[in-house]
Amino acid sequence: MRWSKSVTMVEAHAEGEVGRVVTGGILDVPGETMVDKLGYMNGDGDALRRFLVFEPRGCAQMSTVLCLPPTKSDAHAGMIVLQGDKAHAMSGSNAICTVTVLLETGILEMREPETTVVLDTPAGLVTTTAECSNGTCINVKMEMPPCYVDALDTVVNVPGNGQIQLSIAFGGIFYALVDPSEFGLTIEPNSARALVEAGSSVQRCANQQLQIVHPEHPELNGLSYVMFMSTMSDGTLKSATILPPGRVDRSPCGTGNSARMAYMHARGEVQPGDTFRALSIIDSRFEVELKRTTEVYGRPAVVPGIKGRGWIHGIRQIGVDPSDPYPLGYCLSDCWGDGLDLLN
Repeated sequence: MRWSKSVTMVEAHAEGEVGRVVTGGILDVPGETMVDKLGYMNGDGDALRRFLVFEPRGCAQMSTVLCLPPTKSDAHAGMIVLQGDKAHAMSGSNAICTVTVLLETGILEMREPETTVVLDTPAGLVTTTAECSNGTCINVKMEMPPCYVDALDTVVNVPGNGQIQLSIAFGGIFYALVDPSEFGLTIEPNSARALVEAGSSVQRCANQQLQIVHPEHPELNGLSYVMFMSTMSDGTLKSATILPPGRVDRSPCGTGNSARMAYMHARGEVQPGDTFRALSIIDSRFEVELKRTTEVYGRPAVVPGIKGRGWIHGIRQIGVDPSDPYPLGYCLSDCWGDGLDLLN
C-alpha cells in the first residue's frame, strides 16, 4: 500500500444522521476567520472536500466535518461541514457529532456531570453543554447563533407545480420552510423519494428567483436546504430536511428547527421559554427551545436551543494511491440524485 494522502476520521451519528469528524491528516486550512476558511473550502479547497465526501471514500447519506483550530480565543474548536454540494456554515447534528467525538476520544477533556465546548463556526460561536457520565456524552445541548426570518409567506414558481408558498429563514444557514401539503405529501419514510424530488425543485427555483443574503455576513448567502414541516396533534414538530443534490436528513435537523423557531416567533406561535419535541422522518428526536429574542442587523431575531444525542460507531482511515484514477472521487445519480450539475 502506498498513499500520497491519508485522513483519519471518527464516525458518529446524531439521531440517525451520520457525521464523520476528521481527527487526523488535516492540520488546518487557509483563512484568518472561519468565514474565510469556508470561502477557501468552496474555492481553492474544493478538491479536499471532494476527496472526503465523494465515492469511493464517502457516500451521499453522510456529512464530513473538518475539525480545525479555532480562530477565536473563546472557542475550543473550529468546525466546517462538508456536504455533496459544498461546504456549509453550520449544522446542528454535526455539531453534536463533533462534540461527542472531541470528548469521548479525549481530544478535549471531559468533565462530569457537564462539559462546555464552544465551537467556532462560520455562522458564529455555538456554545454547547454535554451531559457526561462514565466517559460518555449522554446528550449535547446547543445555544444556536441568532436566527431570523428573511421572507415570510412568499412564493416561488416551480415548473409542473405552479406557485409554491414558503418562508425563508436563517438558522445558521438559509432554509425554505414548506408545508408538504403544497405537494400533496406527508412526512413519512415511504414519501422520502417524493419529498426529495419536490424539495430539490424548490431549492433550485428559490435560488434562481430570490435574492437571499445575510445582512451582517454577505458571505453567507443562497438557500442551502428545504425543510418540509408539519405539526402533530400533540404539538410535536415533524420535519424532513432536503439536502442537495437529493437526500433526506435523517435527524430532526438542528439548524432547520432553529430557522423554524424564528418562523414560529414571527407568526406569534412561540414565546421565549417554550419547548418542543421535534421528530425526523425516521422519528428520531431533538428537543427544541426558544431561549430568548434578539436582533440581527435591526431585524427581529431569536436564539434557539437544540438538544440531541450522538453516538460514535466507527473509526476510519482513508487514503489515495498515486495511481488511483479517482483521487477526487465520483458521483452518480442513482445515489446522489438528479442534481449532479450542483456537484460540478
